[in-house]
Amino acid sequence: MASYISHPLIKKNSIESRLYQQVLAGDVLKKGNTMVVAPTALGKTIVAILVAADRLQKVKNSKVLILAPSKPLAIQHEDSFKEFLTLPCSSITGAIKTDERVKRWEESRIISATPQTVESDLLNGRYDLSNVSLIVFDECHHGVGAYSYVYLASRYVQESNYNLILGLTASPGSDKSKIKEVCENLYIQNIVVKTEQDSDVRPYFNPVEIDWVRVKMSSELEKIKKYIDKALKVRLKALKNMGVIRTVSVGKVDVLKARGRIQGEIARSVNPDKELFQAISILSAVINIQHSQELIETQGIQTFNKYIGRLRKKKTKAAKSLMWDDNFGRAVKMAREAEKHGWEHPKLKEVTNILKKELGTGDGQTKLQSSRFKEKDEKSSKIIVFTQYRDTLEMIHQKLEKEGIKSAKFFGQAAKDGEKGLTQKEQKAIIKSFRMGEYDVLLSTSVAEEGIDIPAVDLVILYEPVPSEVRMIQRRGRTGRKRTGRVKVLITNGTRDEAYYWASVRKEEHMKYQLIDPKVLEELNASAVERMENQKKIKVIDRPKNEKSNPVVFADSREGNSKVIRHLSEMEIDVQIRSMAVGDYQVSDEVVIERKTAKDFVDSIIDKRLFKQARELSEEFKRPLLILEGDDIYNGMIHPNAVRGTIAAIAIDFGISIIPTRNSEDTAAMIKRIAVREQSGERVNIQIRTDKKPTSLWEQQLFIIESLPNIGPVNAKNLLKHFGSVEKVISASEEELQEVEGIGKKTAKNIRKVVESKYLYFENEIKEKKLL
Repeated sequence: MASYISHPLIKKNSIESRLYQQVLAGDVLKKGNTMVVAPTALGKTIVAILVAADRLQKVKNSKVLILAPSKPLAIQHEDSFKEFLTLPCSSITGAIKTDERVKRWEESRIISATPQTVESDLLNGRYDLSNVSLIVFDECHHGVGAYSYVYLASRYVQESNYNLILGLTASPGSDKSKIKEVCENLYIQNIVVKTEQDSDVRPYFNPVEIDWVRVKMSSELEKIKKYIDKALKVRLKALKNMGVIRTVSVGKVDVLKARGRIQGEIARSVNPDKELFQAISILSAVINIQHSQELIETQGIQTFNKYIGRLRKKKTKAAKSLMWDDNFGRAVKMAREAEKHGWEHPKLKEVTNILKKELGTGDGQTKLQSSRFKEKDEKSSKIIVFTQYRDTLEMIHQKLEKEGIKSAKFFGQAAKDGEKGLTQKEQKAIIKSFRMGEYDVLLSTSVAEEGIDIPAVDLVILYEPVPSEVRMIQRRGRTGRKRTGRVKVLITNGTRDEAYYWASVRKEEHMKYQLIDPKVLEELNASAVERMENQKKIKVIDRPKNEKSNPVVFADSREGNSKVIRHLSEMEIDVQIRSMAVGDYQVSDEVVIERKTAKDFVDSIIDKRLFKQARELSEEFKRPLLILEGDDIYNGMIHPNAVRGTIAAIAIDFGISIIPTRNSEDTAAMIKRIAVREQSGERVNIQIRTDKKPTSLWEQQLFIIESLPNIGPVNAKNLLKHFGSVEKVISASEEELQEVEGIGKKTAKNIRKVVESKYLYFENEIKEKKLL
């Protein structure tokens, strides 16, 4: 007979008593900030609920914040906590309006949220973390680089009066430096690892059987690959003769390193040798060929042909050289013929046969832990097929439809090659239909690897192995949640499929070693503890209180994920995020700042948006600035002289001052200094140019004048100051308009033209109807 956990805040008979979960929760409460590493389906969420119940009972009127990397997962956690705990719980995501988010924060004791949304709210001062007694980072391996987890952990340690951090993950990674980075970023002091081999876990764990299904490449694919190999060999020999690589036996990583090295040489040279640009072009072609090899070896003809179609549209020398290459061209022609004849990768036939055999069967006993999982056991199996590429997804879908197998395509929200992504609503509908048995198979890209609640999956088929141990563990974790799980991994003999398989196996074994080795854990924990202490010292130091208000910086909402805003918020700057029509940061009516990283600067030269942005900056603001961040501005695909010419044009033709900075922190410090200088340490009213219609009288007046040709906020203000009203501005002559600073003859003429010209209503209406 099952026993249940008894707690004042846990609903009666809702959580089955499992010793290992209670021990894990006890470790967190006793030892402090902890990362719990355990396979999927061992109930890490239950551990978080047990810890949360204890904190909410002992720390009166405090809150618990659960962070998850996706909206569906955040909502899933909300449902779980609502089911088991008696206190009010709600979710906060970007889909919820600002006022409603603040209301939910104030009224709830438990909040499940996406990290980007909470970060945005904190930066805007909508609420703080002072009364949060526990913060849970689900899928905590995301806590690296610029991800929001990093900022939120730092902010929490500084603000909260009751620090306790819990990280949950099935796979923190095999690299020691990454594990250390996650621990340091999230202030983890203790790591607890649970595996399926542990004696206290084994009774509750459903084993996962892995079957490696090997296939042999067809003769048609071998012939196509032979010509692709020849095209690659020619270029690798050329690179070796140029001294770019030492041997022709190189992989993708080696090629990328070589390209980075050549780009560095170009960046350091005042007048780079033409051979360096030739090498870059060849290296780019090599990368394209290697990708083509992978598609032929591991995916299929259709996927390869679609990639070639995209490659043809590219205007680069590398892409054009491939289309002109005899060997590569022959491979492309053969692939087209192969698709016409219906020849495909043997994996497609194999996956179809597996599905035909599996569908209609389903056995195994479901191990229930809570009422949430008490569902009817469907007669048919539930199967997920994972593949890396959306093109392959479509290929498999078409094949299954022909075979009479109902399948649903499940992929991300981003659009690709004219095909729209799935909205969150559409994703939910697909999962619901799959759960209800409307589809036999769910075909998914990596989007379903993590966090999507797909119950009772009996079989996971991996169309290809991936070299990442994290992704392999996540994919494998989709099965075995309720009963014995099964995984089938398709491997093409003698291809990179085998290399990827062994790479993931080695990395997973290495990860387990890193996490259980006492010396490694001691080193990681010592580092995290030291950082925690340093952060506490920062926290207890009271910042000097100025009589004057902190400077204000308005930041565009598109900068929300940049580190610059985070650094500004730590520098006694009042950062206010707005939707800005021009620029990234505004510090006064006259000064706007456009921030470009070195890569973005070069990319904006290539796609020709830079000069458009420069023109808008110079037209809208009297003193526009461009901050150029990073020291690798010449480390791109275009000639340094083109970069220099662009910089000269921006500075001379558009009158925009260019300020170099080293990194995001340096950028924030520079913006602060400019804001202090402009505002003289005092709070000022700054008009922000947005697409929204103004509401106050003076904003409406400025808005009307700004709508005139070539008139920005500065000129609009000058016109109104000079004439005193909108009416007098509109009725002013060309000569009178030119008396105002910043209004030239051309601008004055255009203004009068707009004011005086007859509105051709009927003609415009007829034109619009014709267009319709």
